[in-house]
Amino acid sequence: MFIQSASAVERGINHNTDSPYVKFKNINIDDAKWTSGFWSEKFDMLESTMIPYMGELLKGDIGHGYNNFKIAAGLKEGKAKGFPFHDGDFYKWMESTMYLYAINKDEKLLEQLDEIIAVIAKAQRPDGYLQTHSIIKNIEPYTNRQYHEMYNSGHLINAAVIHHRVTGQTNFLDIAIKNANMIYKLFSPRPKHLARFGFNQTQITGLVELYREVKDRRYLELAELFINMRGAKGVSIKLDDTVRLNKTGDMVQERTAFREETDAVGHAVLAMYFYAGAADVYAETGEKALLDALNRVWSSANERKMYVTGALGQSHHGFSESNDPVHEAFLNDYMMPNATAYNEVCANITNAMFNWRMLGLSGDAKHTDIMETVLYNSALSGISADGKHYFYTNPTRRTHGAKTSRFGNEGTTATVKRESYLNCFCCPPNLMRTLAKLSGWAYSLPKNGIAVNIYGGNELDTQLLDGSSLKLTQETQYPWEGLVTLTINEAKTEAFDVLLRVPGWANNTTIKVNGKSADVDVIAGKYATITRQWKKGDVITLDMPLDVYFVEGNALIEEVRNQVAVKRGPVVYVAESPDLPEDAKILDLYLAGDTQLIPELQTNFSGSQDTVTTLKGTLLLREDTNTETMYNKVSKPIFKPFNTQLVPYYAWSNRGTAEMSVFLPVVWGELGKEVKDKESSWWPF
Repeated sequence: MFIQSASAVERGINHNTDSPYVKFKNINIDDAKWTSGFWSEKFDMLESTMIPYMGELLKGDIGHGYNNFKIAAGLKEGKAKGFPFHDGDFYKWMESTMYLYAINKDEKLLEQLDEIIAVIAKAQRPDGYLQTHSIIKNIEPYTNRQYHEMYNSGHLINAAVIHHRVTGQTNFLDIAIKNANMIYKLFSPRPKHLARFGFNQTQITGLVELYREVKDRRYLELAELFINMRGAKGVSIKLDDTVRLNKTGDMVQERTAFREETDAVGHAVLAMYFYAGAADVYAETGEKALLDALNRVWSSANERKMYVTGALGQSHHGFSESNDPVHEAFLNDYMMPNATAYNEVCANITNAMFNWRMLGLSGDAKHTDIMETVLYNSALSGISADGKHYFYTNPTRRTHGAKTSRFGNEGTTATVKRESYLNCFCCPPNLMRTLAKLSGWAYSLPKNGIAVNIYGGNELDTQLLDGSSLKLTQETQYPWEGLVTLTINEAKTEAFDVLLRVPGWANNTTIKVNGKSADVDVIAGKYATITRQWKKGDVITLDMPLDVYFVEGNALIEEVRNQVAVKRGPVVYVAESPDLPEDAKILDLYLAGDTQLIPELQTNFSGSQDTVTTLKGTLLLREDTNTETMYNKVSKPIFKPFNTQLVPYYAWSNRGTAEMSVFLPVVWGELGKEVKDKESSWWPF
């Protein structure tokens, strides 16, 4: 059975072509293909290593994800393993595989998924319920919201919808529809014992996407119902038998009704999935109260609680401003610890997902800037250069001997390193599906034209919203070089817009068409719009100065007072201990305010095939750093200059166990000049 849409663009990651309140529509999943440069390298690694290796893990005894489905289906003996949300992690890997298939059309991938889908169908109960842990353990459905049944359903639905969009097959979609119908039947009457149900609410985005796919409005109504249930008047937020989880209130965004919310609160991943779902609902309904709330929580999360790397979730454990205990969560505004920062990969990725949707609603480049910041820094840091080792947390400083966060050398005092498998495996497949679908984020379709969001060498073959064909080639070595060239290969004869994103850091950017100034407003942090009749062979050049610059935090961020981070373009750089003299510590390191850092391209960084630009220059080592006593008298510090390099944040911890810091204390004025001018005696390169 096949279902077809009449829309010209019908296979978007989010099928929002007909969504009335979306300004930037999706291109089809397979319209843009990476061909060279940074993201092409990452996609090649994804295809050759990341997705196949993860499949081996999840289908084998280590990951046990596929085993859980086989046991639930009665095809295998054994016990459920992993966390209750492990089904959702398996679905995310399946979704990643579908994006890969959309690009490379490798039929073996489809055959593999068809075999898995048949097993999942056997595991599903006749009423549509599908949760392997509960089925295997004979647990009554929907009795504990931390079992993550809604999370699993959301990822099931999203994966199944993408599978249908890419293949036209309904074998996976039928399972998702059956599950969604069961949820609708159970929750639409709003029974009191389920009034607070839902923990990690990916089902909202899934239900909206299912509505878009099959045009059954019940799913959109159900998605909105789950938003309305949070913080509903007359519903207690105390611990009771309907919840069976000791973290309530702000932890799960239920203390305040969403339309009245002013702050991003609680578990950062739960919040971002919830906000992304609310953005999807607004895209269909246009309710102003939803949009107002979305803008408020966006500002809270991204302007007062986000790290310079785009990461979210300041703390493993803590309390909200309402004194609710929270976990993996937001804290107060500007409370930004470095060494204990949690910054779960999933939180960072869902920040990009949320901003992707907000970009669609607004067309505002500030959302694309944050997507880009996440992608080049706190998302990509979750995977090693070899594509087989993972981070869960992403602090902005690591030192030897400090206790680590969860799911990386848990319970030890050793400095964290990436692991080949994490017991809590939600982050790795989330990163895989993000990288796999990234070419679909590269462009958007405004009313009459094309918007260029993410820069990277690619070929685009798409249709504008009026159905006309557009083909172009993008060539660039971004983010290592700032020059981007776009060549029109085919276009309609009538005039249309080409929107080029000028990143917020990219002052003095120039844009030319066929070698001459485009004569348009070029403002950092905005899209520059070129409107003209385009023809085959037209060449657009965007030249962004890639200067090295320092970033300081807001004065209210106590943890980074008198410290700076180093950036070049969208890439955040760090000092890492392999680049320090022997026995030197990351806490000994200072930066002179007038230091000149010189970019150097390395094609074999850390022994991998990665192309990385490092920054070479002179830094300062303090010889009398106090790490023994809490406080001591201070005199004029003694600094020793040395030549070294800074490396991209995402690339740290690829050269063995290491210390690292994003923010470095800065020495200004004569002291920094005096020390820096002395001849350095140590050069490791």
